[in-house]
Amino acid sequence: MGQDITLAQLRDWLLRYADLIDERAAYLTELDAAIGDADHGANMVRGMSKVRSRLLEDVGGCADVGTLLRTVAMTLISSIGGASGPLYGAFFMRAAKETNGDLSVSLGELTRMFRCGVEGVQQRGKANLEEKTMLDALEPAVDALEQAVVSGHSPEHALTAASAAAQEGMKHTIALEASKGRASYLGPRSIGHQDPGATSSYYLFATLADAVGKNK
Repeated sequence: MGQDITLAQLRDWLLRYADLIDERAAYLTELDAAIGDADHGANMVRGMSKVRSRLLEDVGGCADVGTLLRTVAMTLISSIGGASGPLYGAFFMRAAKETNGDLSVSLGELTRMFRCGVEGVQQRGKANLEEKTMLDALEPAVDALEQAVVSGHSPEHALTAASAAAQEGMKHTIALEASKGRASYLGPRSIGHQDPGATSSYYLFATLADAVGKNK
């Protein structure tokens, strides 16, 4: 059980993510202004602020991992405008379906949850790798988790590797031409700009690595 990722750690992760989104809101908006509607920062702040409020007001309400993730999914879907709400909602909702009233999950279980989450994003957004979307950060991160499971690494090591892979994927979007969403309207002019969705997705894994590493 000592190697499991607990409900408390996952709750802390989401609170850390909300705080980081607050801190980086202007940067996310700047990124989105270059290739989108300049609203990704504000949208993510609105959604994650509501998630934070739900978690702080109802400490005992999310009694298991699945309930926690479903709460996050529904809150984001109902409060974030544009594509981000449905896409992040799909990630958390599909991940939640892989749980069974668990109070903690193993690294392998978390990895399967996140793989299903990524599949949910792919299906909802009709996107694939190399199309300058959040998948360019999510997919490498989950690939790194799967490799870590095979290698028998600890959750701390695995999530650090996943965070690094997400960061690399995020940076790779700078060189890509967008073929999905509003950024695709720019065609070749989208090259040279970092995707805001990939950036907020990287933050998702960076804060999870922090939460697990600092709450052993």
